[in-house]
Amino acid sequence: MSSLLLLQGTIVTAGEEFVGSIYIENQRIAHIFRENVPQSVLQTAERSIYCNGMFIFPGVIDDQVHFREPGLTHKATIASESQAALAGGVTTFMEMPNTIPQTTTIPHLEEKLTIAHNSSFANYAFYFGATNDNIDHIKALDSSITCGLKLFMGSSTGNMLVDNEETLSQIFKESRLIIAAHCENEEIIQANLAAAKAQFGDTIPIEWHPKIRSREACYTSSHKAIELARKYNARLHVLHLSTADELALFESGNVRNKLITNEVCVHHLWFNDTDYARKGALIKWNPAIKTEADRKALFSALLSDTIDIVATDHAPHTLAEKTAVYTKAASGGPLVQHSLLAMLDFYEKQEISLTQIVNKMCHAPADLFAVKERGYLREGFFADIVVVNPHKQTPVTKESLLYACKWSPFEGHTFSHAVEYTILNGAVVYEDAQINPQRHAMQVEFNR
Repeated sequence: MSSLLLLQGTIVTAGEEFVGSIYIENQRIAHIFRENVPQSVLQTAERSIYCNGMFIFPGVIDDQVHFREPGLTHKATIASESQAALAGGVTTFMEMPNTIPQTTTIPHLEEKLTIAHNSSFANYAFYFGATNDNIDHIKALDSSITCGLKLFMGSSTGNMLVDNEETLSQIFKESRLIIAAHCENEEIIQANLAAAKAQFGDTIPIEWHPKIRSREACYTSSHKAIELARKYNARLHVLHLSTADELALFESGNVRNKLITNEVCVHHLWFNDTDYARKGALIKWNPAIKTEADRKALFSALLSDTIDIVATDHAPHTLAEKTAVYTKAASGGPLVQHSLLAMLDFYEKQEISLTQIVNKMCHAPADLFAVKERGYLREGFFADIVVVNPHKQTPVTKESLLYACKWSPFEGHTFSHAVEYTILNGAVVYEDAQINPQRHAMQVEFNR
């Protein structure tokens, strides 16, 4: 289908809401109509979708996911998780390098791009992983197709913990890419873990997780990363903030004007440490979910533009991996199918506006990473669009999950809104709770 017309929905983009229609032609937004649609367009459109009473958003751009391919496909694949993403209105994902093999050489990056080209259902881009000894690869990267450089300043898999001071300085000095940093101080974590194991052995209570991966560990590492970025005038993006303490390190303002930016993940806005009692290791993430005071401070910082982006850190594991004893239980969980719906629950409670949700999940990621022609509802841009029904609920059941791991921390919850349609590069790829088996995904390009 080369032309599609979305009729009379509430369009939310660029800080405003208005009732209008969108005409899509040849993968792109051809016209946005604030008034009546001309008869010639009504007659030309190959398909018309009536969106009365529904919201029309740009497709969500998730700047931090782990889709587990290659090497960890018992947990997930690019195909499975990208379908779950589309069901949640996420049209573009940026995937992390801690797969097997790790994405720490250019040939391994090219391998991932090939896998995505052959199997992804959503638009895709990949991070390159920093190590203590791959600076030559980092300097050779093509910044027009690589979303960023992932830097683990806390524990990671394989050799991706960068703990050599000289290497850290060189990365901040030499990288032409955005440095996306996982900030937790490993020495503090290991000392806390040793103390907990001395008391409990391997069966450490899950409630101790935020004590082991403590606020001190987060703040110490974030502070160090920011110092290095300022010293070398490097572009730094601090991932998944989890504490009120770290917020003092950042400034409020438009993401386009910042050298140092950050994100918060949905789970740190949704859960607090009292939820460990009922959810257990299902909500074990790194960094850890902390107190209700931290959750509220993060949400307030999001509204004041101290926090720039809402993402997921989608990181599926099997239930067996999640339910092992503390020292063996995997950290991370699946979220892309419900991240937008979770934020719309906050809207339903009047805690955030539609324009703020769209800014933090669509516009800001596009601006921060210089995504080419996506992230806005704009004439000439690719038609990545999600249509949301505010009058239809979404119960989260095991049967409704598209994740390969088949569980969600939201199971049993009913969201107040429903994703009705997802449109990718002009094609309807999700409707009637079904994924279109024909793939329309594209590799994301960056204006750099």
